[in-house]
Amino acid sequence: MIGESKLGVFIVPTGIGASVGGYAGDASPWARKFSQKSKLIVNPNVVNAGGFSGINDNMFYVEGYSLDKFMSGELNIVPSADNKVGIIFDKAIPEDVLNVHINTMNAVKAVYGLDVGEYEITDTEVGVEFVLDDVSGISNGNVQCPETLLRAAEKLLDRGCDAIAIVCMFEDPEGINEGYSDGVGTDPVGGVEAIISHYISKNLLVPCAHSPAFEDYQIYPDLVNPKSASEYITPTFLPCILIGLAQAPRITKKGGISVKNVDYVVAPYDALGSPAVLSAVGYGIKVYAVKENTTALDVTPEKLGIIDRVCVVDTYEELLRLV
Repeated sequence: MIGESKLGVFIVPTGIGASVGGYAGDASPWARKFSQKSKLIVNPNVVNAGGFSGINDNMFYVEGYSLDKFMSGELNIVPSADNKVGIIFDKAIPEDVLNVHINTMNAVKAVYGLDVGEYEITDTEVGVEFVLDDVSGISNGNVQCPETLLRAAEKLLDRGCDAIAIVCMFEDPEGINEGYSDGVGTDPVGGVEAIISHYISKNLLVPCAHSPAFEDYQIYPDLVNPKSASEYITPTFLPCILIGLAQAPRITKKGGISVKNVDYVVAPYDALGSPAVLSAVGYGIKVYAVKENTTALDVTPEKLGIIDRVCVVDTYEELLRLV
């Protein structure tokens, strides 16, 4: 327990086509409801929504790799509300696209009063490639030069930054999953975004999150599914990660909040194979598997042999009455 408040962990993995949380911040309404009942750790995918963010003061914004290590007992978190956020920009980003992002950075700083402004352009192009597996429906990818991100991040940390936002150049993904705008299928760039953020988290133990940059920043007037809509009304997705990182907890190996403080974990019913969930099971932490949140995976409690250690519920609404 943290004082008199419970601590929950609300997970929706990215790049697996989750019907709730697999699009653009569409798990935020549920996360916000759970955060009214307890402190809540969320991975960025839960609340990131382009020009919006579902984060609130009762949530801890923790990147996926760090979350896994937190749940395994290897890392702890320390609440923070005033992080200095530095931004890494991929050298491959054209000048006009970069200017849009710098204007966005300055707008977020002016409106929210966040400590944002330091940025570093990588010394070489990052070289991001992404792919959506036709069979599994899971997104993945490759980063040709991750070391350039590490060098840029180290420079920002040397300049006093506490958290790192990463913006890499991506090809237009629309042709890969044309159903995404209709709220169908998998976000085609989510998998490689996780690879990028995991890399920085693993090497530097610092709060971080990624936002893609696209050459075409035109806003199209076509109507799209509400679950995807927040990504179609903004030329950059940078605001949500800056807002999240500004209040992300610091990462530490000693002190602060540990896995021993966690009271429960919430995850999609058929996506229970993450290290975070399996660690929770190992520690005897209550794990709730929500059936209504279907994904492209088929990693159920029955297949993992943990059905007797997981509480299966049909809906998030039902679960709200239990925690």
